[in-house]
Amino acid sequence: MLKNISSILSPELLYVLAQMGHGDEIVFGDANFPAESMNDLVIRADGHGIPELLEAVLTLLPLDQYSEKPAGLMQKVPGDPVETPVWETYRTIIDKEEQNFGGFEMIERFAFYERAEKAYAVVATGERSLYGNLLLIKGVIP
Repeated sequence: MLKNISSILSPELLYVLAQMGHGDEIVFGDANFPAESMNDLVIRADGHGIPELLEAVLTLLPLDQYSEKPAGLMQKVPGDPVETPVWETYRTIIDKEEQNFGGFEMIERFAFYERAEKAYAVVATGERSLYGNLLLIKGVIP
């Protein structure tokens, strides 16, 4: 155990966050996300929702202040009537940690998969919200 670091952050996730550099991307996949087939570096966080992971991660990881949209969401498939209240939850959490958050980049489903393949890592979570997938771009510490 370490002081002042959330116990929800596994040693593997902490290591990846520390290894990432400016501009690297990390994906938090919901429970339906095909994490293992998307990326060679998958961190398991089964049983944890993305909002609680996001709160903990943002205490350590700055978002990229040079990107207009340093966080991205998987866009709903056109015509899908599913509601996405988790997106507002993400926004509330990010707004608490990041000044001048520019909002989310809405990424088409297959384009999101392509970004996940190129991301530094994918975190496989237990998030049950449909379209709960979240992409973050690491920034710099001022």
